[in-house]
Amino acid sequence: MSRDDTLFPATQSSLNATSLGQNKVDDGVIHAGDTVLLRLPTGDIKSWKLEAESMINLGKFGSFIADALVNQPYGLTYEIVNKTISVIPPPAVEELEDTDATNELINDGQFVQPLTATEIEALKQSGVHASEIIKKQIEMHANYSLKTEYSKDKYKKRKAAKYSKSFTTVQPTLFNVCEYWFTKDQTRILSMRIDTLSQMMNLGNVRPGGRYIVVDDASGMVVSAVLERLGGNGRLITICDVDSPPAYPVLTQMNLPKELIANVLSSLNWATADETYTPIVHSAEPTSGSYGSEKHKTRLSKRKSTTDALFRVREELFAGEFEGLFVASVYDPLSILEELFPYLGGSASVVVYSPHLQIVSDLQATLRQDPQCLAPSISESWLRRYQVLPGRTHPLMTTSGGGGYLLHAIRVYVPSLVIMNPASSR
Repeated sequence: MSRDDTLFPATQSSLNATSLGQNKVDDGVIHAGDTVLLRLPTGDIKSWKLEAESMINLGKFGSFIADALVNQPYGLTYEIVNKTISVIPPPAVEELEDTDATNELINDGQFVQPLTATEIEALKQSGVHASEIIKKQIEMHANYSLKTEYSKDKYKKRKAAKYSKSFTTVQPTLFNVCEYWFTKDQTRILSMRIDTLSQMMNLGNVRPGGRYIVVDDASGMVVSAVLERLGGNGRLITICDVDSPPAYPVLTQMNLPKELIANVLSSLNWATADETYTPIVHSAEPTSGSYGSEKHKTRLSKRKSTTDALFRVREELFAGEFEGLFVASVYDPLSILEELFPYLGGSASVVVYSPHLQIVSDLQATLRQDPQCLAPSISESWLRRYQVLPGRTHPLMTTSGGGGYLLHAIRVYVPSLVIMNPASSR
């Protein structure tokens, strides 16, 4: 099975049911300035931002002008010829017939394929098409006729991945972006797999119009998932450890419109998220009583709007009644919950992710002693991929060892007279 939109369609198409139905996010067309995922014949995926008149270089597979992809639908396969691209029709999926051939008599020695690497390179340099090179290899292969039909099909696909200069555009949905990062660098997203991310959204009951708090040290993976489900309707406050607005690499790949992010997303650092902390702000009024220039007036006006926005977000956070808290952090989750738990409303969901079982296990043991936490439970998702082809449907031989662990609890109100020290109640 290709890494495509097949395992979790509900996760990937959640924007379709929101107010963004007419937006470029879900029209399935590539726009100038978008980030596009390009799947190479080897199965590797590259991420590329389409800048006007820029050149996209895919290494040995060739290069082409980025403008050629603008206004084209996602999912098409292109062939690169002389720095230009042309659409390749999708191949038909044919059902292979069983024969009496077996692979037991095949001897894959060095003389089975007399066509040397030097000769193949010479053919490539002379401009011979990849299909012709593969055809020539098949004709000169000493044991090709002894292979089963399945082995022949695998042989052709393996050679096509090696010699063809083609690529497929992949829409940067939440599913595909998560797959991209999980394959490229798991540590950047805390080894979070797409099925685990889907479970986080379901356990937290993320929906349009909701109000949520997120602590995300997974390159913005959780923030992007919540924003996608909100669809421009709701509120999201993130808590980070930097003074400036955090840079979420995943969010930039999602191609979400800036107005959607600006109207929904706000960020605070851990200092400004503390009620006892008084932010240090510079005066927005000119010290001399008058503006020195128009540029000076603009700068002070921008400073005032930034300060006002900071205090508005703080007031909103401290007012509480948020519907969910999501934590995917490298810091101790208990200290995060102690800081942000009071801002949750009744029946709000708390979802904590960690790639390590011991961290959420210790947190569960602590939350069980807190009467404000209902049913803290731990779950581990498991994903098995399948190859789906006529007559050849089976689970893949290899899979990832794990996708992390989730702790879920529900925040409940407890009358002050009932709350007691867990240690003294034994």
